[in-house]
Amino acid sequence: MPSFDTALFVGGTRFVGRHAVEAFRDAGYAVTTVSRGTHDDPFADRDGVDNYTGDRTVRADLAAARDAVEPDVVVDCVGLHPPEVRAATDVFADSRYVYVSSGSAYVPGDVPMREDETALHPCDPEQEAEDSPETYGPRKAECDRAVFAAAEAGVEAMAVRPMLVQGPHDYTERFGYWTNRVAEHDRVLVPGDGGSLLHRVSVRDLAAALLLVAEEGTPGEAYNAADRSAYTLDTSLDLIADALDTDVEVVTASERELAAHGVDPTAFPLYTPDPMLVSTEKLAALGWASTPPAESVAETARAHVDAGVTGPAGSLDRETEDAVLESLRG
Repeated sequence: MPSFDTALFVGGTRFVGRHAVEAFRDAGYAVTTVSRGTHDDPFADRDGVDNYTGDRTVRADLAAARDAVEPDVVVDCVGLHPPEVRAATDVFADSRYVYVSSGSAYVPGDVPMREDETALHPCDPEQEAEDSPETYGPRKAECDRAVFAAAEAGVEAMAVRPMLVQGPHDYTERFGYWTNRVAEHDRVLVPGDGGSLLHRVSVRDLAAALLLVAEEGTPGEAYNAADRSAYTLDTSLDLIADALDTDVEVVTASERELAAHGVDPTAFPLYTPDPMLVSTEKLAALGWASTPPAESVAETARAHVDAGVTGPAGSLDRETEDAVLESLRG
């Protein structure tokens, strides 16, 4: 087994990083997070976790954190622009560097999408500096290419590509939308036939994957992270209902039926018109396994209810949903 005991997280105080810090700490690592301090630090009073205030877009801040910590492993949770990742792989060239990428880096089409076969989005220089949702996938793809280039130059750099991540402390509230609907209403509107299939991963399982890749991954490789058992949107609602000990009637509506009320299917979080699935064979070969969906959904749903999560801004409002539901009764 590798002898690593010091980890530096670029980011690490909000969602994915928060859980990953816990996983590394539980594994015996001395952990330091680098963040700007714009969000509450959940580890402020925790032994074994230090914080270094710095801006990941400022190379000197990364270098100062490196010199202070001398990390065996670096986990980059907040690399959104290729120049940032190029700088990070250079600054941390003497560490094991794990970049948190995304399944959005892939050009959709393959079912499942595979690390060494499915094409990545192209990314032109103008897109590299953008922050729009439309350029998110291309930027993540270019960040992956920066990781691969660093590995070719001798850096022990790897990428982990999670699909949609869900779990406690998810500030995007996408899964929280559906949890709130099931918790508060007997009938819930679902677009299409309910079979929307978007691969997901528990945040705790992703944290375990990051630890495993940091210790056992091969430099220059990417690893998909997603549940070994995918499940549909309507199944999600049934699992939420079971977790909350309630019942739910899933009411489906076609694109035409939704359009009659000015509703687009994309107004629903987690909806995808085409299957978005990835192969997880590479990660499983390292010894990774995912939590059964019923268990991971239950943990997530209960945490969202306790936190009062209602869903992201811009989601379908209940008044419009009720109008659609009423029209479908006839």
